[in-house]
Parts: sequence; C-alpha cells; structure tokens
Amino acid sequence: MGFRPLHDRILVRRIKEEEKTAGGIIIPDTAKEKPSEGEIVAVGSGHRAEDGSVTPLDVKAGDRVLFSKYGGTEVTIDGEELLILRESDVLGIVEAKKSKSKTKKAA
Repeated sequence: MGFRPLHDRILVRRIKEEEKTAGGIIIPDTAKEKPSEGEIVAVGSGHRAEDGSVTPLDVKAGDRVLFSKYGGTEVTIDGEELLILRESDVLGIVEAKKSKSKTKKAA
C-alpha cells in the first residue's frame, strides 16, 4: 500500500461485526451500524508541537482499537474502504486476553 498518514493521523481498517446475535437472529445489512472497532494499518510520525518537537504516537500498526463512532474520514485505497483518524479519536486499545493455564496439584 502506498499511503502514509501525516503527523498524528492513523489509517484504520474496520473490523466487521457478527451477522448473527447470540440467540441466532440474523441482522440485515440495513439495520447494522458501522463498527467502531478496527485494526491500525499505518500511523503518522507523531504530534508536532509549536517548538518543532515531535511526540510519538501511543498506537502502532497492528493494534486493535476502539474509536469514536462519527470521527474520521472514509477513504478508498487500493479498492479497500479505510478510515483516517486522529489519534485523539481513538478511545482505547483492545488487548488480547491472556489465557490462564490451569495446573492441577497432586494431592
């Protein structure tokens, strides 16, 4: 992909939600909301302060994030619909759950 966001902007690929509810009801496309969760594809260099110093971003490519519902600009790059956001539009990083290994003690 030949796109690099500038400054504190990030490029995000939306993660599609399940088409069925837990009860097995299929949700039609017209009733679905756009997901507010995505994977970061590319990040800019960071926020530039008035004195010229650059503060690096807290997110990196590959992070899974939640972002504000109405933030950003939708773009199509290489036939794929992506979203350009500012880092401030990101609400948080979704971290993978660490599996707890259960060990049985011999009694």
